[in-house]
Amino acid sequence: MPTDSPITPLSRALAREASGIAGTATAMVVLEPPANAEFGDLATNVAMTLAGAAKRNPREIAEAIAGSLASADGLAGYIERAEVAGPGFINLTLSPRWFAGAARAIAEAGDDYGRGQADPPERILIEFVSANPTGPPHVGHARQAAYGDGVARILGYAGHDVTREFYVNDWGRQMELFGASVAARYGQLLGLPVEVPAEGYQGDYVNGIAEAMRDEVGDAYRDRVDPPDAEVLAFFAARGQALMLSTMTRDLERFRVRFDAFFSETTLHEGGAVERGLEALIGSGDAYEHEGALWFRTTAYGDEKDRVLRRSDGSSTYLAADVAYHLDKAGRGDDRLLDVLGADHHGYIARLRAVVAAGGYDPGILEVPIVQLVSLTEGGEAKRMSKRAGTLVTMGELMDDIGVDAARFFLVQRSHETAFDLDLDVARAEGNENPVYYVQYAHARIAGILAQAPGEPGDAGPPPDLDPSERTLLLTLCGWPEAVREAEHRRSPHRVASYLMDLARDFHAFYHRCRVVGEPPDVLAFRLHLLRATRSVIATGLGLIGVEAPDRM
Repeated sequence: MPTDSPITPLSRALAREASGIAGTATAMVVLEPPANAEFGDLATNVAMTLAGAAKRNPREIAEAIAGSLASADGLAGYIERAEVAGPGFINLTLSPRWFAGAARAIAEAGDDYGRGQADPPERILIEFVSANPTGPPHVGHARQAAYGDGVARILGYAGHDVTREFYVNDWGRQMELFGASVAARYGQLLGLPVEVPAEGYQGDYVNGIAEAMRDEVGDAYRDRVDPPDAEVLAFFAARGQALMLSTMTRDLERFRVRFDAFFSETTLHEGGAVERGLEALIGSGDAYEHEGALWFRTTAYGDEKDRVLRRSDGSSTYLAADVAYHLDKAGRGDDRLLDVLGADHHGYIARLRAVVAAGGYDPGILEVPIVQLVSLTEGGEAKRMSKRAGTLVTMGELMDDIGVDAARFFLVQRSHETAFDLDLDVARAEGNENPVYYVQYAHARIAGILAQAPGEPGDAGPPPDLDPSERTLLLTLCGWPEAVREAEHRRSPHRVASYLMDLARDFHAFYHRCRVVGEPPDVLAFRLHLLRATRSVIATGLGLIGVEAPDRM
């Protein structure tokens, strides 16, 4: 089954023909729809690219190429008209025969169309979300989850071996505050006058965790939470974390996001990996003592200044754990490491690459996509979020409000490098102004037509003529493999979402112009292949961004 565009064989055949006429080495030919559909289906500037090497006028070369295409090997029967424009552009109008063969090939390929283009396939470890287990995931985490999962799906579809990892930030001051907050709420449930720390977590979700812990331990800790000792704080932090992580995992699974592994930061500290990492940097000369603190010489790797690994009081910084974690990841043998980080981590990229390089690994294996902020708007007003104050909008609330499909689509429809406002009013709408509804409705419409169609389309030959909307729709389908390649290479699921919106637009135009059932056999066969191809690509594309493709709406 073909994984590439039906246009690719045309490009190769045209390259051979053009190079033979120009007397040059085989050219690279790019065939793209012209800016104006009146000029034809595809256009190329190959004559102009060959003119210098051939030492000939580009229009003269273009005229010779255009005149030969009707009988050229691999092109005969496919070129209805070839015209030269401007200084040497060649505009091609393709025959119904080519369109019929292309539609059938895409339809028969099914979800393999566009698959397996990785060159070369790699082992890729992608870490994303990695939120502190101190509160439920909010819409910012939801954007990272939708992005990271979309990238992982696209990479897997392209043929890479992908492992998804969640790094659990379960160490340090925030966990102490979380444990103290849960312990205080537990005490309050028992009627004790215990106050949540001023810097603690105030959200209602903390009550839920405290209630679950009271159900587990009863009043066994009544006399130990006012004030709590270190052992009690550790207990409430650890058990609260486990309950919170369970909630996070459940929300992520509902969001259609899965992980192959969860990696605990605590294991790095308790297992000695943090100290071993620091010792390794000292031994290699990449870390040094200054004013009682241990510093990482990150300026040697392009960072703007050196960074503290261990403070003068002996406590380690967050970067110290990241040294251990990234040396662990780099040592696993993956070809590429992807760290999906939030908007406030731009300055962290150079540090992480310094860690990888200092460990003796190629820093080029580390990629760090930064996911910008997302805000929610409703009725033109923004919603404010704060985890500790308890005013956040959680991932679960977002799914309850607009549904998983709308949340997944909206959160990847813009580049991850761009901050954007998610308009809840638009996301709730059931009309063409809602992009996910628009795309899903195209799939449902096709399913409805095919349910009325008579069995499998036969090979009745090409139709005598094509409607412009048929040509446009098929040529858009031909762009799917390139859209997947771009999304893979650039780690950009929004390119899939954008492509699907274009494809849905072209299908809806076809739907309003072209009847399917009841047409002559040749027209019916072609349009059924075209519909099956469109339905397959929509379903595949939606699947790559974690959105369902319904047959009925």
